[in-house]
Amino acid sequence: MERHLGVLVDDRLPMNQQCALVAKKVIGILGCMKKGAANRSREVLLLFLYSDLLRPHVEYCVQFWAPQFRKDEQLMERVQRRATRMMRGLEHLSYKERLRELGLFSLKNRRLRGDLINACKYLIGGCQEDGAKLFSLVSRDRRRGNWHKLKHRKVRLNMRKNFFTLRVTEHWNGLPRGFMGSPSLEILKTRLDKVLCNLL
Repeated sequence: MERHLGVLVDDRLPMNQQCALVAKKVIGILGCMKKGAANRSREVLLLFLYSDLLRPHVEYCVQFWAPQFRKDEQLMERVQRRATRMMRGLEHLSYKERLRELGLFSLKNRRLRGDLINACKYLIGGCQEDGAKLFSLVSRDRRRGNWHKLKHRKVRLNMRKNFFTLRVTEHWNGLPRGFMGSPSLEILKTRLDKVLCNLL
């Protein structure tokens, strides 16, 4: 196992060690916050705790090390569940209700959102030269709805199925044509947020 740019990698690329490392870091931060934070209002904790402390750890290079197994997804989700439970007035609500109340996505949906935004940058944004090397477009006469449909590549190795360029294909091809016509990345993000709100 090697650590490269802060990410633990081994020869099988399961990423479970990286998930465990991130979860341990964030739980440590939450423990310090629980002991030291006098004000537990949602405004303070959401701005300070979630945006400045928790999110950078759980989203650093996540397009590379995204959890592949359900147990790792549940481990990461448990971290955010614990963080939202710290906020005063939300303790009695379920996790999904807390997310709706705070206007947050589950970590799984945030990863999906990040994947789609990065795919957009490679395909119709400012990184199209790199995108041409990463993705293959379906021929024009076979496209319906989405003008930038991607070819679904068949792979034999399970670890390759979880690569960014493969796992994003199905979700990208499912987007309606209106997404591809977004005049800016910010408008695309807004449209994605509306769709993902229903997937909490």
